Amino acid sequence: MRLDGKVALVTGGSRGIGKAIAMDLAGRGADVAFNYLRNHRAAAETAEEIESLGVRCLRTRAHLGDQSKISALFEAVDTEFGRLDILVNNAATGVQRPALELEAKHWDWTLNVNAKAAWLCSVEACELMRDGGHIVNITSEGSRRVLPFYFSVGVSKSALEAVTRYLAVELAPRGISVNAVSGGYVDTQALDHFPTKQDMLEAGRNIPAGRMVTAADIAKAVAFLCSPDAEMIRGQVLVVDGGATLEAS
Repeated sequence: MRLDGKVALVTGGSRGIGKAIAMDLAGRGADVAFNYLRNHRAAAETAEEIESLGVRCLRTRAHLGDQSKISALFEAVDTEFGRLDILVNNAATGVQRPALELEAKHWDWTLNVNAKAAWLCSVEACELMRDGGHIVNITSEGSRRVLPFYFSVGVSKSALEAVTRYLAVELAPRGISVNAVSGGYVDTQALDHFPTKQDMLEAGRNIPAGRMVTAADIAKAVAFLCSPDAEMIRGQVLVVDGGATLEAS
């Protein structure tokens, strides 16, 4: 599926799953914008890789926990491209602690970036999706399954999936589809923050599909949801886990 002439914004698109999504969309012909927070070098390298595919790229530093920075991000997209066709709410953060050890500031930090920002970004995107468009939220199975040290992130992903359903209904009259992709264990730098990283990697390998889910697998699912073939899929969570959640534990 080609996306020539389309404009996509991938939040947190400089590394990991976000980068894979940004590269996949660019490889299909879309111009791509992404935000990053701290790693200037990774952002510059990703932008260079995207542009090497023959499309335009806009990289902007923006903390999505700050509403004013979100507005500035979309203003930059509007100035550079004048439109938006695809929004992928991928940026995520979290504090890996049990519920009894978590502080209120950790809760606020995680929910603001993982759930509130997706809502605010979607609101901003509506103004630029004048001819309709697609919004895809990146969630995880921790929204429904209890994982160690995942309390704040799991709760935020549950909220994000509720945001997906509500926006799917409210934005449908504007010609905007809203869905989510939930990935299994993917070996990215994000796993480095988990005390149980090795257990997670082992679990990710021992699944019915016979291999770990890759960032590219997630990216392909996102692209599908942005295609005409997915026109009647609305408010759904597409699980890409190689069958990991099918078997009884």
